[in-house]
Amino acid sequence: MANDLDRVHLFNALMRQYLTGFIQRVFLTVDPGTPYHHNWHIDAIAHQLARVERGEVTRLIITMPPRSLKSIAASVAFPAWLLGRDPRKRVLAVSYAEGLSEKLALDCLKVLEAPWYKDCFPATRIKRGRGARSDFETTKGGGRFSTSVNGTLTGRGGDIILIDDPHKPEDMGSEVKRTAVLDWFRSTLLSRLNDPKNGPIVLIQQRVHEGDLAGTLLEQGGWEHLDLPAIAEEPCKIDLSGARNFLRKEGDLLHAERLPRDLLDRRREEMGSYVFAAQYQQRPAPVGGGLVKWDWFQSYDQQPDRLPGDQVVQSWDTASKAEEANDFSVCTTWLVRGASAWLIDVQRAKLEFPELRRRVEADAKRVDAS
Repeated sequence: MANDLDRVHLFNALMRQYLTGFIQRVFLTVDPGTPYHHNWHIDAIAHQLARVERGEVTRLIITMPPRSLKSIAASVAFPAWLLGRDPRKRVLAVSYAEGLSEKLALDCLKVLEAPWYKDCFPATRIKRGRGARSDFETTKGGGRFSTSVNGTLTGRGGDIILIDDPHKPEDMGSEVKRTAVLDWFRSTLLSRLNDPKNGPIVLIQQRVHEGDLAGTLLEQGGWEHLDLPAIAEEPCKIDLSGARNFLRKEGDLLHAERLPRDLLDRRREEMGSYVFAAQYQQRPAPVGGGLVKWDWFQSYDQQPDRLPGDQVVQSWDTASKAEEANDFSVCTTWLVRGASAWLIDVQRAKLEFPELRRRVEADAKRVDAS
């Protein structure tokens, strides 16, 4: 009996102290039917998140592929661990969609109501009579509060902000929607930190575009970055703790049990090189470009004269509506001569279909399109 109690006390002490083991226990609670395969990248994520909890870093970006335990670690286990260690902590969690935010909140709540968690953190208890399904509060005044990108945050604040995948992958091509995420982050979310000077923000996401939130913030500077591509493109050293690190060799897989080579090859074939490079390699612009290579492009100072045999070709990328939230309709005009083409004109406008059709016809006449 004494040995059993000793083991329980040891287990609880390890859960309270080490986020890596806590993440594993959370996975078994949230997804009991799926085998857990531990991997070094979980140690790396846990190490960085624990540094956030200790106040060693206030701006952290983690970029990694889908289906790599990203949300379990950052949006479920980490908030539960924070609240276990300090039930007064107020955690503000953000995802791109309301449904996803709610699911992650319910998974986190499931952890806090698990018997092993209550035994491990006896001071952390859920306050009954909570409101929204995506929010819960502790009896000590802390809690986990959720919203989606562009959701309302009036009257809400957080001691820490966790952002988990702020972009829908299918919106990667829409400048309007990408800009809306950036504007909401700057104008709304940043002001929600209870301690504007020292309050931490964690962004964890798969990359979707060069101009996504992670790309924009990294370009601005001031953020620590843990980059975890599915396939290592160069040797690198990843910190796993204050004293341990992992050496990735070029070509190493991030997590062979979950993302084996044949699966990654199939994903690349199905998605295309550009999307795969963004979402799995965390490199939105593939080396050499996608189907069109950057080194194919040159610049010119003077528009060439039109010669016999030349063609003038127009290409339209049309938007479905002319509302403010929609993209522009854009027309590019090209002078084509043999295997070469010069971009000679670009037009863009927000037009409803009848007016857009008239604009297409008028523009073709204006440039004498072939």
